[in-house]
Amino acid sequence: MKDSKNLSRRAFLKRAGAATATALFYSLSPINILADDDDKKNRKDEPVHSDMTYRINRHTHDKVSILGYGMMRLPYKNRQIDQEMVNQEVAYAIEHGVNYFDTSPHYCNSQSEASLGQALKGFPRDKFMVATKLSNFGQEEWSAEASKKMYYNSFKNLGVDVIDYYLLHGIGMGGMKSLNGRFIDNGMLDFLLEERKAGRIRNLGFSYHGEVEVFDYLLSINDKCHWDFVQIEMNYVDWEHAHDLNKRNTDAIYLNGELEKRGIQAVIMEPLLGGRLARLPENLVKKLKAKRPDDSVASWAFRWVGTQPNTLTALSGMTTMEVLKENVKTFSPLDPVTKDEEELLMEVAAIYAGYHTIPCTACKYCMPCPYGVDIPGNFAFYNQGVTDGTLPPLDRSAEDYKEKTAAFIDAYKKAIPADAWATKCMDCRECLSKCPQHIRIPNQMERLMDMLEA
Repeated sequence: MKDSKNLSRRAFLKRAGAATATALFYSLSPINILADDDDKKNRKDEPVHSDMTYRINRHTHDKVSILGYGMMRLPYKNRQIDQEMVNQEVAYAIEHGVNYFDTSPHYCNSQSEASLGQALKGFPRDKFMVATKLSNFGQEEWSAEASKKMYYNSFKNLGVDVIDYYLLHGIGMGGMKSLNGRFIDNGMLDFLLEERKAGRIRNLGFSYHGEVEVFDYLLSINDKCHWDFVQIEMNYVDWEHAHDLNKRNTDAIYLNGELEKRGIQAVIMEPLLGGRLARLPENLVKKLKAKRPDDSVASWAFRWVGTQPNTLTALSGMTTMEVLKENVKTFSPLDPVTKDEEELLMEVAAIYAGYHTIPCTACKYCMPCPYGVDIPGNFAFYNQGVTDGTLPPLDRSAEDYKEKTAAFIDAYKKAIPADAWATKCMDCRECLSKCPQHIRIPNQMERLMDMLEA
């Protein structure tokens, strides 16, 4: 593997150029940002369809909204997907220029694809593009027969004859053994290449989550596969600090750089690092607010991802209408980050990487827990305690130990239902192989238990 830090922050800034050259850079780029000048001048609080910023797919020449709708975190009501709300949100998104919808047979207890298909009914086919995946994670799904059944079922769930963007899902999880079992030895990669040739898949790519050896291998066979796009986790913290946060063996700067070398555009997942970049510590919020007081903290992360020239679209799991509207506004049109803002974000990233948070992105691949533990919920509560400074002190002799511990336990009991507490963890380790961030989940649960049983 090449050193992921060969391209330093200073080199990146030099490559990107000064802020005054931003407009020229985009006008010369083969991935032009499309937005009408009159629409920019007359921007309203409530964006209209033509306000949305788009990128051009180099292979199919699709005009892709730079904001993509991630269907992994759908709204729920009475423990079921709230289909009425999904319908309303998808309709709003389409009406305001969002045309890229990303789902998987694995998401939302295997209900996401069907929910998206229901929400898209009635809309002209040229108003949306669907992205879904071969999510054959369980070994019982590795056979060609089971994998093809999953593939064909996606067409039925989505109500389409052609899948616009199809991905090998979760590449890197389980290393080369998993890659070979899921896609190579069973002939599924060759099958999908033929499906693309036949026109039933318009763009073929993969989503990368784990060991970089697998990422590098798939790029090494690009002459055979001709990947149309690749989905990677990227945000202004993971750009150079994925090592620090996730203990991964590469950073986003390496992943994106390798794609750029081959002319492969990137679909971005986790632009908010599982929502954590929307909930920064107060000292970091103040730094961003001092520069742009009216902007949300989340909008900084979206603007940074959108500014990267190799970004085709950036996915956001927009559970509520409020979040959807804010994100649409951020990209309608995109206001690219300047050189000064880039430097500020790299400073914020370096500070944030020093916080000892658990690198959970709330993807929920670890769920359901056989013992009922809400793994992402517990980690989100712990991480908020880290950034807010509300965790009990490690030193039990500290003057405020009892007070902080009592407050922490009280807040925890209000936030997490009793049947989902960390104390329910039985260290069965079923979750370990499922986590794309390679978190030692039982160990982290034990840390929480210690605080709760103090």
